[in-house]
Amino acid sequence: MKSIDPEDYKVTGPIQLSNLPTHFDGGGDDDDQEHKLAKVRMKLSEIQDVMYAHNRYGVLICLQGMDTSGKDSLIREVFKELNSRGVVVHSFKTPNSAELDHDYLWRHYLVLPEKGKFAVFNRSHYENVLVTRVHPEYILNENLPGIEKVDDITPEFWENRMEQIRNFEKHISQNGTLVLKFFLHMSKEEQRQRLLRRLEEKEHNWKFSTGDLKERELWDDYMHCYEEAINKTSTEIAPWYIIPADDKEMARYIVGKIIWEEMQKHTDIQEPKMDDEILDNIKMYKQMLKEEK
Repeated sequence: MKSIDPEDYKVTGPIQLSNLPTHFDGGGDDDDQEHKLAKVRMKLSEIQDVMYAHNRYGVLICLQGMDTSGKDSLIREVFKELNSRGVVVHSFKTPNSAELDHDYLWRHYLVLPEKGKFAVFNRSHYENVLVTRVHPEYILNENLPGIEKVDDITPEFWENRMEQIRNFEKHISQNGTLVLKFFLHMSKEEQRQRLLRRLEEKEHNWKFSTGDLKERELWDDYMHCYEEAINKTSTEIAPWYIIPADDKEMARYIVGKIIWEEMQKHTDIQEPKMDDEILDNIKMYKQMLKEEK
């Protein structure tokens, strides 16, 4: 299988999604992909153990993508070897009344990862410049000053919201949260095939919603909003990665490999050294335990 270089997927300048591939041929078969993913999973598990003991960083993984892009299965397959107490997944639905009584970032602050843990946002704070931008009438539910009707939502409103998101990510990064953001870049044709499978395979019927078809009609609008959001919010401290997602197995491996590679850059993540007093008396403590009846 071809090697994976995170820099090949990292957004470091303006991108056009229409020019980026949705499929990556890694050269190996499905068994090869699964074998490599299994190795990456174990490495992530090991570094999570060290990170937990180190207790200085949390890791926030943001996953975005159109319906059927494979977010749920990616989370299951990439993180399943991690200690279940060390990774928490949050899926953000339509804001409830309590959430709407606060600013739009409030509910995301509440579930940021603790030090030593991973948090995965399955859809994230970016929904506030994606689905609300495609459906600006949703903004009216936030009861914002100066916004009485959709026509009050100006281009400057979205520019300000992008800046607020950059500031949010800068703030949490400076306080010990490592932020990695992944867009699962799937072709419209692949989505069509996956929606068809949901209808044709009985065990997957429950996943289908007529809303999926309505949102699919707005595909171009979503791609425009994704493209602009990614271009305006990919920074060195909170980068975006565009992942070819037509092949789910390959997408999982690429995401897992990137997370592990990026974690390696933080060389200060080390297991804490044993207290000098314990180290000096370790033989005595061992002997005490062995002689205990």
